[in-house]
Amino acid sequence: MHDIVPTWVGTTARQIARAVRRGDTSATQVVADHLDYIARADPVLSAFRAVRGGAAIAEAEKVDEQEDLANLPLAGVPVAVKENTPVAGLPTWRGSAGARAAVAEDDHEIVRRLRGAGAVVVGVTRIPEFGLWATTDDPTAVSRNPWNPARTPGGSSGGAAAAVASGMVPIAHGNDGFGSIRIPAACCGLIGLKPGRDVVPRQLGTGDWFGLTEHGILATCVVDAAAGFAVLAGRRPEKLVEPSRLRVGVSLTSPVAGVRLDAPNRDAVTATARRLAGAGHDVADVELRYPTSLGLRGLATWFAAAAEQASSSRDGGRDLQTRTRRHATLGRLAQRRGYVRDADRVAWRERMIGFFADQPVDVLLIPALASAPPMAVGWSRRSWAANMLTCIRYAPYAAAWNMAGLPALVVPAGLRPDGLPVGVQLVGPPGSEVRLLAVAGQLEMAAPWPRHAPAWPLVGTPAG
Repeated sequence: MHDIVPTWVGTTARQIARAVRRGDTSATQVVADHLDYIARADPVLSAFRAVRGGAAIAEAEKVDEQEDLANLPLAGVPVAVKENTPVAGLPTWRGSAGARAAVAEDDHEIVRRLRGAGAVVVGVTRIPEFGLWATTDDPTAVSRNPWNPARTPGGSSGGAAAAVASGMVPIAHGNDGFGSIRIPAACCGLIGLKPGRDVVPRQLGTGDWFGLTEHGILATCVVDAAAGFAVLAGRRPEKLVEPSRLRVGVSLTSPVAGVRLDAPNRDAVTATARRLAGAGHDVADVELRYPTSLGLRGLATWFAAAAEQASSSRDGGRDLQTRTRRHATLGRLAQRRGYVRDADRVAWRERMIGFFADQPVDVLLIPALASAPPMAVGWSRRSWAANMLTCIRYAPYAAAWNMAGLPALVVPAGLRPDGLPVGVQLVGPPGSEVRLLAVAGQLEMAAPWPRHAPAWPLVGTPAG
């Protein structure tokens, strides 16, 4: 199954962009290598909803014709876009046969920014219906984790994570309403960044999940994540500077009563705290309290997001999956009873901003997941209760930071005894995205992680 000719598959976004800018290769060659590989790898993992093929080659040729290649930070880099985000010339599937939007005439702003930086969109990646769930499948396919195809790559950016962890693209776009970048990053051994509020344009249609959703990046290494974030935020990529001595607070408290942290995730936090102390930071346990009302308001908001999405679908949502219809019904009830309020989210945000100021803490270190990624099965056909319990039990640590609108990042932190990757989560106050990336860079230097799942990519020698 191994190629003899060197390929650009498996190289980093940074390596690709540098080579294209120097003229060492062409964007067309890089994209062709990746499209050939996607044709071999995606039937195993079902990461992509659609691959652009000839359209991506034509886009790469236009990159090669540009005279200002030196000013393109992602020159020739193949990227994937999550299927709930409009890409001109493609339908916007939203993970749903019952809610697929018409072919988009224009790119979403973040797609325009990626293309403006020289990236080439090779396809759109799969999500669960409306991005509601922490597993990725629908009646047409089950997306699989490259580390173990019997396990889910997480959700809702599960297709994006599977594509990056297998080498089908070096970086991928995702968005995160209740953990939808960070959960797949933890499942697949990747860097996953959810920026803070109002750093990257949202524009995701009906309600933007009440302002909780943010666009971000999944990558195999910190430097690629930093470049992708800068492009999405409309900034020039900057070199990460090793942070000065920081105050790192550590908490293992579960946001959901009764959900317990397993040993591998606990050990990952402990080991990461030790590495940060070894890097010269002040590391100490902190008391982090999640009020019961936060969980209840979070559930109500999750339900209401489904109701708003369902209201924009065909036939009033009758073609939606059973689990989604139940979610939407509860969401309409929650809205009628006034359980979904901006004031609650504002109060939690102010409380957490105060937490960082009062402790004082520069970076908060917490678990990414509570247990191993669930099995990759047809969750879209299972009951609403089964989906709810599974998502909450294995991934309770993400949603609070959407409610607060604070930047949060997942970074790989070793392996579980079963061979699956384990990650930890770094959270910071508003505007701390670059600081979180710099801390992640220190961790990458202290304990480098495999950039791809074992045996992936299914190619020979990377050209870079």
